[in-house]
Amino acid sequence: MNTSPPLWEVVDVTKAYAGVKVNDGICLQLHAGQIHALLGENGSGKSTLIKTLSGAHQPDSGRLLRHGEPVVLSSPSAAREFGVSTVFQEFSVVGALSVAENIYLGRPPTKGGKLDWAAMRESARRVLESMAVELDVDAEVASLPVAQQQLVEIAKALAADASLIILDEPTTALSVEEIDVLHRLLKRLKAERRAILYISHRLDEVVELVDVATILKDGQVVSSAAQSKIDIPYIVKCMVGDVGEHYPKERNARTEVLLEARSISTDNRVRDVSFTLHRGEVLGLGGVLGSGRTEIARAIFGLDRLKAGQIVLRGEPLRLRHPRDAIAAGIALVPENRKSDGLFFNFTGFPNISIANLRRLGRYGTLHPAREREQCRELLRELELSPHAEHRTVGLLSGGNQQKVVIGRWLHADADVFILDEPTQGIDIGAKIAVYRLINRLTAAGKGVILISSDYDELVAMSDRVCTIRHGRLVAQRTPAELREAGQRGVWGESEAGAAPVHSIELSIV
Repeated sequence: MNTSPPLWEVVDVTKAYAGVKVNDGICLQLHAGQIHALLGENGSGKSTLIKTLSGAHQPDSGRLLRHGEPVVLSSPSAAREFGVSTVFQEFSVVGALSVAENIYLGRPPTKGGKLDWAAMRESARRVLESMAVELDVDAEVASLPVAQQQLVEIAKALAADASLIILDEPTTALSVEEIDVLHRLLKRLKAERRAILYISHRLDEVVELVDVATILKDGQVVSSAAQSKIDIPYIVKCMVGDVGEHYPKERNARTEVLLEARSISTDNRVRDVSFTLHRGEVLGLGGVLGSGRTEIARAIFGLDRLKAGQIVLRGEPLRLRHPRDAIAAGIALVPENRKSDGLFFNFTGFPNISIANLRRLGRYGTLHPAREREQCRELLRELELSPHAEHRTVGLLSGGNQQKVVIGRWLHADADVFILDEPTQGIDIGAKIAVYRLINRLTAAGKGVILISSDYDELVAMSDRVCTIRHGRLVAQRTPAELREAGQRGVWGESEAGAAPVHSIELSIV
């Protein structure tokens, strides 16, 4: 445990909205040269505490101390003046500006009252060099991949000489290799005696990276940095209580083939892909981000036209010209980005659930709201959805409840094949376990599940078979036991050179 005086200290901070305490007497110490995890379920109070430390709002009571002295962070700009920089999950970069312009946004170097472009570029290069990051300072940020945009956000913090860097879910959209780059950078910043507050739902990476952890539940500290073990079972128990298995996998696979892809190709990166999906099976699609996993999902759901090959469902070839053809056939897609592609944010939960099968709710073009409420309330109970889903727009629901709404839509549509693209991305451990149990319910009912996940442990634990996708090709299939033996890098990181596409994939179901 760090015995030096804390750089920042949160002392008995309380914040309430509409009389409900979202932070209740929180105490937290942040030390220079330390990576400190802030953990908890959605709604535990993490975001509110971050906003207090970043100056977005002020606490109702309690104090913030810097080097032992009370400070008031009256605004985000005041927080930056005190050396606090926050990298939120939703980036604040300006896509139309260059890397250098973003790094010095709002405080560019000047000379003679004019912006000094040469000094700005040179300073930006020095900041990136100190991070051991190679980026063109003149590149337009919108042209960069997500991981590099995030590095620009961190460069902004270093250019402002931030002593406390707060990172909110920094690896949500990153590949394994990109996560490694970020973690190496954070360890370098730690060695420079900066304090880092790290928020993530990916507990495996937390355990690997951080020095100490504070765990919140219902707005209170349930395990302080001095108490917390950097251990997944301990963290899960503090956050959600005793939930048994972290990955509660059930084996429900049958011998009957439900769906078959036969040498399918599209103009969107899919190249000669073949596989089978059995009833009751979870078939994992693994690989790095950009490997073609999502593009295969788009092809099966009719979003991208096939230029070769065939999709066969229940023994019958499908002609997929549009997603409505896939929906009519009983194929469902839970997209990677539920916010932009999966939900209608101006609707409450019930219309979001019923929209894929309105024919169940009326005849002759007439919708019966009472029937909708009856059927959706039944799904609400079955999925253990928040009761607020009936009356609140989905944007006000937690990430886990939003994901349940999308899955509930396809249950209402009576789908047979569920394609789940990153179904637990950005949701807390309790919501993840709820999604895993939903997967078990689907497979127990004889549904087939195609699971796409960047979480290697999740993919191995919840799949019956895993197909490795690389550059739009299916290059290998393995059982979970074989994957565990090979290890993550031995699976996703191996070269594609010389690897022939797998044309026939069939595995006996035990």
